[in-house]
Amino acid sequence: MAVSDHVDLPTFMEGVKKRNPYQPEFVQAVQEVAEDIFEFMQDKEEYHSQQILRRIAEPDRVVSFRVCWEDDNGNIRVQRGWRVQNNNAIGPYKGGIRFHPSVTESVLKFLAFEQTFKNALTGLPMGGGKGGSNFNPKGKSVREIMRFCQSFMTELYRHIGADIDVPAGDIGVGGREIGYMFGQYKRITNNFTGVLTGKGLEWGGSLIRTEATGYGAVYFLANMLATKGEDLTGKTAVISGSGNVATHAAEKIVQLGGKVLTLSDSGGYIHDPDGIDQEKIDWVKTHKTHRRGRIEDYVAAFPKATFVAGKTPWGVPCDVALPCATQNELLGDDARALIANGCKAVAEGANMPTDLDGVHVFKAAKILYAPGKASNAGGVAVSGLEMSQNSERRSWKEEELQQMLKDIMAGIHKSCLAYGDQGGGYIDYVKGANIAGFKKVADAMLAFGVV
Repeated sequence: MAVSDHVDLPTFMEGVKKRNPYQPEFVQAVQEVAEDIFEFMQDKEEYHSQQILRRIAEPDRVVSFRVCWEDDNGNIRVQRGWRVQNNNAIGPYKGGIRFHPSVTESVLKFLAFEQTFKNALTGLPMGGGKGGSNFNPKGKSVREIMRFCQSFMTELYRHIGADIDVPAGDIGVGGREIGYMFGQYKRITNNFTGVLTGKGLEWGGSLIRTEATGYGAVYFLANMLATKGEDLTGKTAVISGSGNVATHAAEKIVQLGGKVLTLSDSGGYIHDPDGIDQEKIDWVKTHKTHRRGRIEDYVAAFPKATFVAGKTPWGVPCDVALPCATQNELLGDDARALIANGCKAVAEGANMPTDLDGVHVFKAAKILYAPGKASNAGGVAVSGLEMSQNSERRSWKEEELQQMLKDIMAGIHKSCLAYGDQGGGYIDYVKGANIAGFKKVADAMLAFGVV
């Protein structure tokens, strides 16, 4: 007779902690999902007997490797690289590559775990993975970044492929880095195949991929507001971050009639009471992306704004908030401040930017709150569409892709409603996203047997 795993949530989480010591980000991600899944699984014996949640919370594999490269002064430098392949029950592993000094195995395992559910929510056949290195591209020359990317791919190429694992960009990895890595992959394998997404338009990339995560988060936010008979017209928004996701989220907010008050980086945030319009957003894009500048320089260009050093923008009164910077940037006290100041909706543009305390605060207040696995899935959705275009040797027009992105985000919203409707007009989007994503992956795993 099979032994069932009808343990309670604390016992399950104690096991996760024991198996993953010193990995707080990963444990946090599992806890956030398990809190909802345990209740859903209560009367579903097949999920218990087949240990489905335990299996999803154990990556298929974690590949760790050394990355040696030479800096411009001839010094040999050594970094560590990883690729976490969490689950491929519904398609090839899919998820970004992150270059940042904060990258650890714990961070990448949490991201790959989250990616599994996010990809399932898109409706596209993609499993969950994530990779990266503790390499810091800031302050490095273009040639140093190229040499590092080539060295990183010299090991990674063994573990990826168009039908195996398809990486993309993430923090510290944009079109330039993708180009260097794809060039090295092609050089080693003599294959021109859709093994990476986020490629340049000239060599297999997709239109609107750059905009997709930020735009998608705002489309999801608009879907949430529509359940209350509202839209973004006249709404004030606070946004954290000033990179790709944040600036494109700001852009779409402005296009839909909202007013963006803040952007930020690791040094602090700027508050512009006049609103950050398209001209100012374009200035930030150029300053941050091409000049590698700091957000505090915004004040010199637009003197009516103020810069607050060392702080996040969650104390600024607003109607809606979009955390678009990094994990655990919005804490419990920040969530309380947002609610006290009248914030009625939060859509996460980053991955797990709200800590568990903050999540519980938002859920207890019953505001419109979308977790990143639902609201920021637009980026990986368009990456999935790029994979399709590569397979078909074609490219779709921008209007077609914009409509597909809107449809995918509306579909994710609908899935969240199906499992998150708590009655009385309250939608628990965290619960809805967790259950909808889990069910798709879990049912595929059941079909395959114990593998």
